[in-house]
Amino acid sequence: KAGRLNHGGRWREEREWPLARSTGVRYYLRPNGALSPTPHKRSSSYSTFRFDPEEPVPTIGGNISSLDSLVPPPAYISDPSTLPAAARRHPITPNGGWDQRERRDLFGARPPYTSPLGARKDVLVFQTSPLKQDIEVTGPIEVILWVASDAPDTDFTAKLIDLYPPNNDYPKGYALNISDSIFRMRYRDSWEHPKMMQQGEVYQMAITLYPTSNLFVAGHRIRLDISSSNFPRFDVNPNTGEPLGQNTRSQVAQNTTHHSSDYPSHVILPIVVSGDHGSA
Repeated sequence: KAGRLNHGGRWREEREWPLARSTGVRYYLRPNGALSPTPHKRSSSYSTFRFDPEEPVPTIGGNISSLDSLVPPPAYISDPSTLPAAARRHPITPNGGWDQRERRDLFGARPPYTSPLGARKDVLVFQTSPLKQDIEVTGPIEVILWVASDAPDTDFTAKLIDLYPPNNDYPKGYALNISDSIFRMRYRDSWEHPKMMQQGEVYQMAITLYPTSNLFVAGHRIRLDISSSNFPRFDVNPNTGEPLGQNTRSQVAQNTTHHSSDYPSHVILPIVVSGDHGSA
């Protein structure tokens, strides 16, 4: 049907998880928004963005099941108590896979409501060249970043995207979210003993994305978005370092992701070689 995205997919039987035959391949963040199996050779290379907690990146899809609100009963219902709560639920944000482009009906979206999230100044986009062959990614995904901030505490997010090329149904292409997650920097060393960041210091941290099984087909791009918010799916960090839920203010942070030979930020993709796809 025109205007609908058929991403494909099929059921497959496996005997283990994660797959022993998968190989963790590193794709490195590089200058100018590149994502490549080859790391950058320069000792100094980084990207900085301005993260304002008052203007978070809106959630567009994902592994979500209960971000709903209750709407008023229809006027023709004389006794609202007879209407099940499920009939009044309205999703705050859509679940599953969606084009990463703002729309008027999205919670937190801003005019002109047609901008891709990747065009925001607080989102760093890293993507491969168009793939020459299919690449299957099946298993857990980990993003290793070397980061810095001028705030005592902040968050970093990572989102893996299957980027479709322009086509008849989507002349501007389609950025399909595959998996994402977030990490709060105060917990980089321990969940029990949070520690604030120091301005000027570079920290290594890891973001574990939800496992997936996705076939990035030839002509598509593998894309990784780095930011500091994904709201309302995840709580927004006020960047102040105050106790959680007790902040009295918020502050803008200048957040930096390094991608150099000294600080080789990368994503580890569990790749299954072509022709070795188990039994259907």
